[in-house]
Amino acid sequence: MLIGLLIVICYLIGSISFSYLAGRKLKGIDIRQHGSGNAGATNTMRVLGKIPAISVFILDILKGIAAVWIGRWLFPELLWVAAACGLAAVIGHNWPVFFGFKGGKGIATTIGVMAMLSFLPFVLAAIIAFITIFITRYVSLGSLIFTALLPVFIWWLDRPMIILWASLFFAVFASYRHRSNIVKLLKGTEHKLGMKK
Repeated sequence: MLIGLLIVICYLIGSISFSYLAGRKLKGIDIRQHGSGNAGATNTMRVLGKIPAISVFILDILKGIAAVWIGRWLFPELLWVAAACGLAAVIGHNWPVFFGFKGGKGIATTIGVMAMLSFLPFVLAAIIAFITIFITRYVSLGSLIFTALLPVFIWWLDRPMIILWASLFFAVFASYRHRSNIVKLLKGTEHKLGMKK
């Protein structure tokens, strides 16, 4: 029962939408009704600017870090609990109970979770994703590559199976949440980083 309660708490932590709160605080708007309609750091930069976007990005990462840390702190011998807590935080970010289950795409929170669960595979996937974004200016493409490579590097470096399963869930979540971006990428109409509306 304690583990179940802990997972629910981590879901609630993930449900805190810093992008939404920044929109309300800085401009009195629902950021989900502006720009791409996504409650995440990229759309925050589009609508509110760089500083709010960086703040949202860091805070969303910290949600993932906090969730895994709590799981490890309370159940240090049960790796699956930490993974489940991280998964719950990403689910909360994507489908937040506080904001009508309409949240972001979970990449920043996934970054925090995977940095805690499996650091070296995270770093390798993140480097390739960053290079992709730098070259193409497509954040969505970099995000999809990041989550797709995580399970590859986790398997290659022989990390625990529970972490591999968690990374596969994150890859599925990312693909689902980016489904409209995938269509735009294929059509060549995806919004590039820094492009004006």
